[in-house]
Amino acid sequence: MKTIKGRLRAAMLMGAAASLMAFATGAMAQNRDFDGSSANSTPNDNPWPYNNASLSPVLAVVGDIACQPGATEPTGEAGKELCINPKSPYSTTALWQSQEYTANQIEAMKPAAVAITGDLQYQVGEYTDFTQSFDLTYGAFKFLLRPSPGNHEFYDEHSETGVAGYGYFSYFNGFQINPNGSIQTATVPDPCPSTLASACNYPGLTTPTPQPIPRADGQAGHFEATGGTGSTPANPIGVGDGWYSYNLGSWHLISLNIECSTQPGGCSETGSWFASELAWLKSDLEQNQSACTAAYWHQPTFSATNGITPEGIAAKAFWQLLYEYNADLVLNGHDHLYAHYRPLNPSGKYDPRRGIREFIVGTGGETLDPITATTVTAAQAAASVGSATPLTETSSEDPTGNVNFNALNLEAGTGDYWGVMALTLDPNGYQWNFQSTLQGPVNNGQVPSVTPTGSYSDSGVGYCHGSDRR
Repeated sequence: MKTIKGRLRAAMLMGAAASLMAFATGAMAQNRDFDGSSANSTPNDNPWPYNNASLSPVLAVVGDIACQPGATEPTGEAGKELCINPKSPYSTTALWQSQEYTANQIEAMKPAAVAITGDLQYQVGEYTDFTQSFDLTYGAFKFLLRPSPGNHEFYDEHSETGVAGYGYFSYFNGFQINPNGSIQTATVPDPCPSTLASACNYPGLTTPTPQPIPRADGQAGHFEATGGTGSTPANPIGVGDGWYSYNLGSWHLISLNIECSTQPGGCSETGSWFASELAWLKSDLEQNQSACTAAYWHQPTFSATNGITPEGIAAKAFWQLLYEYNADLVLNGHDHLYAHYRPLNPSGKYDPRRGIREFIVGTGGETLDPITATTVTAAQAAASVGSATPLTETSSEDPTGNVNFNALNLEAGTGDYWGVMALTLDPNGYQWNFQSTLQGPVNNGQVPSVTPTGSYSDSGVGYCHGSDRR
């Protein structure tokens, strides 16, 4: 009986093998070119975006992307940049073209994921703005996007009422539905605090538009169902957190939310919202066992436009933790340009051994900003008084007020081109490669200083710090 069972088992295995061979032969027979010749034995599926495993995956990095859809501007408009009518000297199609060109660049790059450094959708990131602009280009590879929010997703900008991240979270996480199938909505009160009134330009001129209520968890991170915004009166519906982390290759990547000004407790490290994010970041870094680490958020601590924001100053707390745990890269947007700094410590001092290299990639499609690498001294400013274009002294290149900061630390950058940075995540290091895709209509400067030639590139390599705990 044992022998019969053994023979029966062998026959069954041989039959299964024969069936498997027949299936493989049939599959290969179907995998032929149009001329009838056999293509190859590779499975007939797409190598990208579904099969993209690699020891050195490519992360596309870009921010500040999609123009404001629509054909009209509200009363009191402060220079909104509509897709069809951007402010001079941009042409009537430039903002559609620029975001489409960078989307095409990502498609050609075929990355494993796309890190978005904030300001995905202008001007205030309403849900319908996302579906009518951002989604028409970057929606082509939505599931590859690993976003972080920007101020245009959270605050008032250019006479519109911001939606406190509701449109952003609804687009990525989905939204809640009533039993009758209708969308659950909330009207979010003006989220612009009095301290940011000038930045909001024309707060309160427009009536808030009801927004979908996001689902709690999803692609953009967590949306808290209670807690409200930091403005008065507080919104009783919810508040967006939006921080999360993931692994790619041998790298640990962390997406953070620095849009703290309108959140409960503001940008204080002891404020309830920001303190909870810092506690989460510390815990995430303590548990991280990856060989290399990068973090990204919107508003930079060190600004290539010479424009530090309160959020950028608050983000120094991110730098402190990242530096403590030997992180390697910081990726930002907000400045509409491309730039990279030499490795720095949280105080902005050059640190070739443990320093973190900051990249700014705000070149996804919106109007470009001038790069600032030199400074104006008080004597120069005083001497220019009465001239047609008087100079102004500035001390906001970094949080310490070092007016020579960019001249000392900015290694490369341009405000003349849109483009995307390809960041190759090697097992113990990285390769960066920024390639322009379209030249802007004005000369905004480069580092080192050169005249625009129609294209721009910047590339290099770096190595991860590693640590004893890994």
